[in-house]
Amino acid sequence: MEITGLGWSGTRTDRAEALAHFYEHVLELRLVHTEPHFWVFRLPDGNHVEVFGRQFPGKEHFTTGPVVGFTVTDLPQATRQLREAGVELLGEPGPTWQHFRGPDGNVYELVSEVQHS
Repeated sequence: MEITGLGWSGTRTDRAEALAHFYEHVLELRLVHTEPHFWVFRLPDGNHVEVFGRQFPGKEHFTTGPVVGFTVTDLPQATRQLREAGVELLGEPGPTWQHFRGPDGNVYELVSEVQHS
């Protein structure tokens, strides 16, 4: 598995609106998508920081605080390596990500490299 950097961060919180406001108005991150209980911010390098309200479906496994995504060059191969190592995979894989539980009990993610245009 080749890790090339940190490629994503997501937080599920009861204070999602306050966190989204902080990201946009204090950290001055660029809001690129929003829907009820969900905000996506784009960083200058093209990677995303996402905020999920507790009511947003599909992220119930985000229970340990912010989830960090490790960028990999080959997501299917890296996912196979996690599976072969006996790592607990969480949720359904997405087209560019796979969540997993680390040995410390926290939730992490593998994410495909951002394709810059």
